[in-house]
Amino acid sequence: MTKPIVVIPSDDPVQCQGSPWIKKLEQRAEVRLFKDRVPNVEEQIKRAAGAVALINSRSYVKWPESVIARLPDLRFITVCGIGTDAVDLAFARKRGIPVSNLPGRTAPVVAEHAFGLMFAVAKRATWSTDQLRAGNWVKKDMLLLQGKTAGIIGAGPIAQHMSKLCRGIGMKVVHWTFNPSPERAQKLGIEFVSLDQLLSTSDVVSIHLPLSEKSRRLIGRAQLNRMKRGAVLVNTGRGPIVDEPALVDALNSGHLMGAGLDVFEEEPLPKGAAIASCEQVVLTAHVADMTPEGLELLNQGVVENVLAFLDGKPQNVVN
Repeated sequence: MTKPIVVIPSDDPVQCQGSPWIKKLEQRAEVRLFKDRVPNVEEQIKRAAGAVALINSRSYVKWPESVIARLPDLRFITVCGIGTDAVDLAFARKRGIPVSNLPGRTAPVVAEHAFGLMFAVAKRATWSTDQLRAGNWVKKDMLLLQGKTAGIIGAGPIAQHMSKLCRGIGMKVVHWTFNPSPERAQKLGIEFVSLDQLLSTSDVVSIHLPLSEKSRRLIGRAQLNRMKRGAVLVNTGRGPIVDEPALVDALNSGHLMGAGLDVFEEEPLPKGAAIASCEQVVLTAHVADMTPEGLELLNQGVVENVLAFLDGKPQNVVN
């Protein structure tokens, strides 16, 4: 019997290659894994031709209506993470194509990365390293985090883990979400406040939201200006949630102490990007879940999503 075709159209940086979970999937399907980046849309469609299911291991590979419409055999898409902004969910639903994600699978891993970014900015780790490499023995005030307020935008699994880490070093923690309620606050053991209150009272603002039309540019120039002078911004959600040019201005003016960013408006980050020239930033290349443990948790999740689809019982469907 002919096996169904499952395509991983671009696996650079490495996500699925060599995983024992992919080998397990090969028992049920013909897996076509492409190790390099997709150079253009025509090549993307060529690679995905004949696929019943797609594993989108890298979010820079986009699946708009114009691409999905040219894949008549496609019946299922799973992303290798939480965010589904790379896929046109409405058109996929119209075509009867379930789209699945991996909610909470690597929440502790991503939260630890966000926590590390916060610490690195608060202690001026990158700036101090650059100064010492240049032969400069200079000192500048850092931020003591104990006793300060962490404002966490979001209330999902990653946000909840970040909350625990911040409380663990003696920080006060408040949250904002699109869907707050007293019942939810009591269940999670967190405090919800308005976005304005969070921005104006927090010493650190950490973003943990998926990208949607509601969250796009949620943190714009006005919101950055409402933040406390000398505060820190951390973003491990999605780059377009923050107005990046406005953030550059807030950093260069000295209004914000610094920013720790794992995500950007344009990825890969272009050479010469203004945010990279800001003095007090710590930047990582959308790698918050890229530990050996995190990678395998994601590989397990996407394979389980595909197997559930092949069994006629799609799981973690978002559309």
